[in-house]
Amino acid sequence: MQEFVYNVAINLPAFLLAIVFHEWAHARVALWFGDDTAYRDGRLTFNPAVHADPIGTLVFPLIGAAMGGIMFGWARPVPVDPRRFKNHRSGVFWVSFAGPGANILLSVVSALAFAAVVTMMPQSSEYYRLAYDMTRNSILMNLVLAVFNLIPFPPLDGSKMVTSFLDYNQARKYEELQRYSFVFLLVLWFTNIFSYLLYPAIWFGEKMMNMFITMLS
Repeated sequence: MQEFVYNVAINLPAFLLAIVFHEWAHARVALWFGDDTAYRDGRLTFNPAVHADPIGTLVFPLIGAAMGGIMFGWARPVPVDPRRFKNHRSGVFWVSFAGPGANILLSVVSALAFAAVVTMMPQSSEYYRLAYDMTRNSILMNLVLAVFNLIPFPPLDGSKMVTSFLDYNQARKYEELQRYSFVFLLVLWFTNIFSYLLYPAIWFGEKMMNMFITMLS
């Protein structure tokens, strides 16, 4: 129980920021392209309660914490109406990329914070381990969310980025793959496929940490 509480403590702040910033970014970029649907729905906010999804924001993350790993989950998707975009193709692409892009940005900021902890906080500090684990987990958590959402399989953000390059009929056929999304998620969960996809992201995270540590040393 003590380990579970500690895992929740070091993961929860970064997890909530990761999923909330992800959805906020979708809403913000959609507004830039002329769609105020999410804004009118009250989703252009950093309030976690507004974005919470019972399964993705509570059940899945707690399972991850109980298993001793990072928290993984999702927030309630923001409503987007592509018909309102000033430029349809660009709007669909950049609004879809905004969420994973926000997580990549957070991973960079987390890597900088991690380097600051390593180089500036005394290891004798009672808060050193907590700060070390929180910032390091935040890097990995945001990279996992970014890579997962960039997978080009409906309804993930990566698939919507792909549809921005397709004509109407091609896009509709492509989106029909969504009926197999549950099977696809099971394959990712019970095989090493997702681990292979994460290798480049983990390498990127390690490079960022080492680069910032060198800069701040």
